[in-house]
Amino acid sequence: MFKPKIITRNVLILSLVSLFTDVASEMLYPVMPIYLKSIGFSIILIGVLEGFAEATAGLSKGYFGNLSDNTGKRLPFVQIGYAFSAVSKPMMTLFIYPLWVFFARTLDRLGKGIRTGARDALLSDEATSETKGRVFGFHRSMDTLGAVLGPLIALLYLAYHPNEYKTLFLIAFLPGLVAIVFTFFIKEQKKNQLQLKPKTRLLDFLKYWKESPSMYRKLVGALIVFTLFNSSDVFLLLKIKEAGFNDATVIGIYIFYNLVYAFFSYPLGVLADKIGMKKIFITGLLFFVATYVGMAFSGNKTIFILMFFLYGIYAAATEGVAKAWISNISKKENTATAIGTYTAFQSIASLLASTLAGLIWFSFGAPATFMLSGFVALIIAVYISSVKYQLEKTG
Repeated sequence: MFKPKIITRNVLILSLVSLFTDVASEMLYPVMPIYLKSIGFSIILIGVLEGFAEATAGLSKGYFGNLSDNTGKRLPFVQIGYAFSAVSKPMMTLFIYPLWVFFARTLDRLGKGIRTGARDALLSDEATSETKGRVFGFHRSMDTLGAVLGPLIALLYLAYHPNEYKTLFLIAFLPGLVAIVFTFFIKEQKKNQLQLKPKTRLLDFLKYWKESPSMYRKLVGALIVFTLFNSSDVFLLLKIKEAGFNDATVIGIYIFYNLVYAFFSYPLGVLADKIGMKKIFITGLLFFVATYVGMAFSGNKTIFILMFFLYGIYAAATEGVAKAWISNISKKENTATAIGTYTAFQSIASLLASTLAGLIWFSFGAPATFMLSGFVALIIAVYISSVKYQLEKTG
């Protein structure tokens, strides 16, 4: 019996686009705070900048996902979104005025917001309900490989050219440019002429929450609660920094985590298609619980490295699987809105999560921060295991 190709041309190209974009972004991730401080930004101003940029990304994911569904178009949003992110890199070095830096950084996050829903809808269109785990898993694997290569390139460059951050921003434009070129090889499936829909307003995606299937609300509601207590990875890196690791080793462990994440994303996506999205996702949450409990009580450097290994498996078992699962319990014509709404709420919840984690860390210490996150993750795992979702074969 003939079996259709799972990793299609579009899936491969979209994955390569994400890989090169992530190489560009992750080249700058370890040095962004250092660069901003070098041009006169205070810690408070850096926090405001990142908060504003992420809030922009959050709102735009919902809006542009909804707009993509309403217009019936995917590719223009993908091309514009990746182009914005690419050109924002060199823009950061043209001027050092705070307003200009705010504009450039926000343009980068806006690009992510524009492309996310449409890109994931394109990936969903390339798969069936039985193959979405591996399609999204393959994409996450390639995307995260960029998070391995980017910091490695940055470390290698800075080893020979210390403190030359501006040049690194210019170099980061090159993989971003390659990503833009690849977007012109994506072929969007022709759709029947859609009925003209009313003008899409900024917060119209919020209406989808009321109109969405109950399975969607149950799943996404649980994911958002979990996100509220899942703080930035920066807190994990801060923990091992306090344990005595030097800066190079901290970055090395971050690279190691992303390597584990990239390596396991596709195999776990394949497994999710075979035994169900729910089982793999819950397993991922349990790995999260083990990681955070271990980080709370351990002071052993070897254990910390093991925790980042477990954390990589958690990410591989949840990130792509969540989007694949959401696309399965949503109508095809609402895929971009469904994923865009989820990622919009997720971005806002992430901002609140890091603020909450910082307050708990300051008031009660690191163990309390990690234990609370682990406890909430366990509660969410129990809740998800108790709820029945549509498409039980894949979720």
